[in-house]
Parts: sequence; structure tokens; C-alpha cells
Amino acid sequence: MSAWYYLAVVFREPMLILLVALGTCAGVYVGAIPGLSGTMAVSLLVSFTFGWETHTALAVMIGVFVGAVFGGSRSAILLNIPGAPAAVATSLDGYKLAQQGKAGQAMGISTTQSVIGTLLGVVVLATCAPLVAKMAMNFHSVDYLMLAIMGLMMVGSLCARSVKFGLIAGAMGIFLGCVGVDAQTAVKRFTFGIVYLNSGVDYVVAMIGLFGASEALIQLSDMSTNPVKQKVDKIIPSWSESVKHLPLTIRSAVIGVLVGALPGAGGDIAALLSYDQAKRGAKNPEVPFGEGNVEGIIAPETANNAAIGGAFIPMLTMGIPGDAVTAVIISALTIHGLRPGPNLITNTPDLFWLIVSCLFLASIFLLLFGLTGIKVFTKIVEVPKAILMPIIMILSVIGAYAIRNSVFDIFWMFAFGIIGYFLKRYNYPIAPIVLGIILTTLFETNYRRGVMLEGSIPGMLASIFTSPISIVLFLLIVILSVTQTGWYKNWKVSRDEKLFARKNKV
Repeated sequence: MSAWYYLAVVFREPMLILLVALGTCAGVYVGAIPGLSGTMAVSLLVSFTFGWETHTALAVMIGVFVGAVFGGSRSAILLNIPGAPAAVATSLDGYKLAQQGKAGQAMGISTTQSVIGTLLGVVVLATCAPLVAKMAMNFHSVDYLMLAIMGLMMVGSLCARSVKFGLIAGAMGIFLGCVGVDAQTAVKRFTFGIVYLNSGVDYVVAMIGLFGASEALIQLSDMSTNPVKQKVDKIIPSWSESVKHLPLTIRSAVIGVLVGALPGAGGDIAALLSYDQAKRGAKNPEVPFGEGNVEGIIAPETANNAAIGGAFIPMLTMGIPGDAVTAVIISALTIHGLRPGPNLITNTPDLFWLIVSCLFLASIFLLLFGLTGIKVFTKIVEVPKAILMPIIMILSVIGAYAIRNSVFDIFWMFAFGIIGYFLKRYNYPIAPIVLGIILTTLFETNYRRGVMLEGSIPGMLASIFTSPISIVLFLLIVILSVTQTGWYKNWKVSRDEKLFARKNKV
């Protein structure tokens, strides 16, 4: 039977459409609450839906997944508290726009770009799943290691002030990522005899403290400023703006799908890479990145939602989860007697096309729920500080505790809040700290794996030049190293000044 027959199955069952809509709506609001991630929501759904029919259970889970990835941008834009790590890059420019009274515009852009990213990811999933899966399988430990190195180098670009300050903040994140019992050797690192540090520092707790609690402290220290009145007359981007940013949208979607298809990478790294390429590709931007540039929202929001379709590719074709949520969905399918892998699409094509249909429907409902709720959400920014800031602190406490049901995580959150307060006071960036914690595990795991596979460090380094993917990634690292150094930037400025002077003489 044709693919169109299977695609039409979901439309012949109105209950599935309703469940996708309910799941998407719930996911948007769950994702907007710091600490309540899509992974947590889908995990809870597994226990509720294990007795349901497979199709209905999947419809709800997929809706929640898509909605939660997008929902993280809401709190990132309005409160400078990313609802999920994938929205960290979005907060850099989104919150600045909200401070300028353009929260409606920022959320409109994030909504439309999230929808476009999801749709492009679905198209790749439906048409090129085996090809992308084969490409992802060619990634080896050394390739993941270089991907982590690229991410660690890119954290410097997240600082509008100076690359140096971004790298310092990223180094702090790497140090915090090493805290805890080593997973391979069981050696305690930087625990100082404190039992609660054995499990390490959760990057979501760090994110809530650095963004949420620190922002509340900053705002409470200056109660004289009044809330900014928001303009909500312009929500949907104009056609001309969409066409203007179409190349950036496509590049970000490609990054999102490819990174999402890499097991263990996910939308967090995809959003970081896409934000960095947007910043590097912008020539003489009207608004600097980090000060309210709309491209700083377009790139990460397109990429992290496109990564959803990418994450389903290795799950459905090889039985390997692309991220944490697809790992939970694999367990749900196993409970229902299905085994994701190479034979899943062949033996149960209806299930594959059901997932594609639900992802498509979720993107449509995402547009509906995302745009209709903007005027309500913008009122949050206009709430007086004396009321809003205590609410933010309460949400931060709830979010930190909900991750591992640990009171100690609340103390961690407050500690990060105080650290973030002083970092902001001295104009140090805080986003690289969170991303440094996230990337440390990817770096450390694949470094050790590469050394064990090749037998030595020189052998691992030599393996870089044995595959085209490794060579390309190595060249990209070299280019990043050169372009981020001060002498290169000084040379570039000097060259531009000489060219300008030469033209004026003519």
C-alpha cells in the first residue's frame, strides 16, 4: 500500500487528532515551566498509557514532545529563564527584545520558526530516514569528540562582550561538569567528602539558578524601574521578513536534523551550533547578537524543533534513541510489544506513518496554540516586580526540586543564583556555563572511548585522518581556532580600514 494510505489513517480516527492537540497544548505549558522538561512529561505518560492502544499512546506522547521543545522558549523570552536547555540560546536575544517591549514579536518569531523547523524535520524523516541514519552511523567516537570540542569552542561566541569572557565562563562549566563520581572508574572528583556531590551537578538545576534565581535577585536589587509595556500589534512575521531569513532557516533546519540524528546529541547542541553559525554568517547586523537580534531567535528555535524529526530517525531505523525523549518512547513501544529497529518500518509501516502524521499534526497545533496564547503570556512581563520576582523564585525552587526530588538541588539552585548574580553584575555571560556542563559528558565519554578503541592517545589522534567526516570536523575546528583569535580579528579590521581608505582616495 502507498504511503498516502497510511498517512490517512490518523485522519480517519478523530480521537487521535484530539489527543495530539491535547498533548501539544499540555507540552507547551509544561515546557514553559523551568525544570518540568518534555522528558519528564513523556516518562510520566508511559505509566499512564501502558494500558492504552499503541496508536493513542503515541499520539499523546508525540504531541507533548513537540509542544515541550517549543514551550521552553516562552519563559526564556519573557523571564530570561529557559524552560529547557535547548532554549538557552533563545534567551540571549529573546529576553532583550522583551525588555524593549517586543515580547509579542519575539514569541511570534519563535512560534513560526518552531513550526517550520518541525515540518522540515518531518519531511526529512518521511523521505530520507535511511540515508540520514546511514550518515549518522558513520560517526565514531573521535567524531563525537570533535563535535564536543567545536561546541566548547563556540561557547565563546555566546558572549557579546568578548570571546575571552565566554571561554572563562565555559571553563567554569567544564569544571562543574566534572564534579561527582566518575562513571567508568568510580573515582570521586571534587566532592570534598560531601555525599550529596557524588551524583554530580545537574545542568538543569544550574540553568534554573543561573538564569531564574539570578535574574530575580538582579531585578529585586533595583525596584525603581517600572515594567516595560509590551507591544503585541505585530506577532506574525511579515512575508518579506520570512523570505529574507529563509537561507538562515534552511541552514538551521539542516543542522537541527543532522545533529538530532546523532545519538546522544539532541536539540541542545543543535541550537548552540545553529546560533553560532547565524552569528558568524551575519555581516554588519543592524542589531548586535545578544542585544535583541531576531536571527538569534530564528536559528536556535528552528534547529531545536527540527532536531525532533532527526531524533526519530535513528530510533525508527536502528532502534537507537536520538535523545532522552525518544529513549523513553522506545521503552513505551517495548511495553506495547514492538521492537524499534531495522525491521520496524518494513513490518509495521502503519506505525511509521502514524508517527510522521502525528508530528505533522503537532506542528499545526503548535502554530495554533503558540499564536493564540501570546497576548496572555505577554502580560507576565507587565506584572509588577514585587509580585513577579517572588513567583519566579518559587517556580525556581519547584523546578529544581522536581528534577530529582532532592532538597539538596534547591541549595544548588540558590548557590548558582548567587553566582549568576555576581557574574551578571560584572558582565560575564552565564549561558556558556550551562553549555559547558552539558558538553563535558559528551567530551569525556567519547575521549575515553576513542582512546580505548585505538589503544593509545596517538592512535586516537591519527584516526582523525582516516575518514572524510573526521577530516571535515578537524578542518572546522582549525577554522574556528583561527577566527576566534585576537590577531585574526585585528588583521581583519586593519584590512577593512585599508580597503576603505583606498576607496576614498579613488
